[in-house]
Amino acid sequence: MNLRAKPYLEQAKTWPRQGRHILAQYDAESIIVYQAYRPEIGHYASRHGHFGGAFSYSRMSWIKPNFLWMMYRSGWGTKPGQEVTLAVRLPRSLFDEILAQAVPSSFHPKAFETREAWSEAVKTSDVRLQWDPDHGPTGDKVERRAIQLGLRGPVLGKYGKDELLEVTDISDFVAEQRRFANPDGYGNLVTPAESVYKPADSDLCQRLALAEHPDRP
Repeated sequence: MNLRAKPYLEQAKTWPRQGRHILAQYDAESIIVYQAYRPEIGHYASRHGHFGGAFSYSRMSWIKPNFLWMMYRSGWGTKPGQEVTLAVRLPRSLFDEILAQAVPSSFHPKAFETREAWSEAVKTSDVRLQWDPDHGPTGDKVERRAIQLGLRGPVLGKYGKDELLEVTDISDFVAEQRRFANPDGYGNLVTPAESVYKPADSDLCQRLALAEHPDRP
């Protein structure tokens, strides 16, 4: 996988400061998401190009398109059970399909007329959506919101086996950059090149309540 990286400080200047945004590395056909696992699962996936072995298809699995959000959750690959960081390349068509099926983890009146309707949607959907505070390299919260998506059932099968394009173990890259994940090291820190991603479907953008962000060079 050709994971493009840029200086963190250079990128941070272009990222939106607040609002709901999907920050990701993507091209015309694909998008990259991240997961962190214990070695038994992570090494199997990177060797075989799909998820299997000790990986459970009967549990919900969470994906994150934002690298720094993944680093916050995994402690830059130091938390037990999250030592192996995987970059997973998906077709954009699959990622947009996942977004289209997503149901928020908490009730929002603007999205559902009643709490009962939301509760039923949660039960029947194979995709759970959460908007959480995004984080900087040290784990400090920022005003911008980051997305994570929980997959189960047939959607997880598509993600883990049927339609994924590539799985790469980027644990060495994470370890190299971890030493710069502090204010004194920001000048040397590089992170995957990410920009604001929006699905092609404008109705889906509205349903996700994505914030506007002008294009910047």
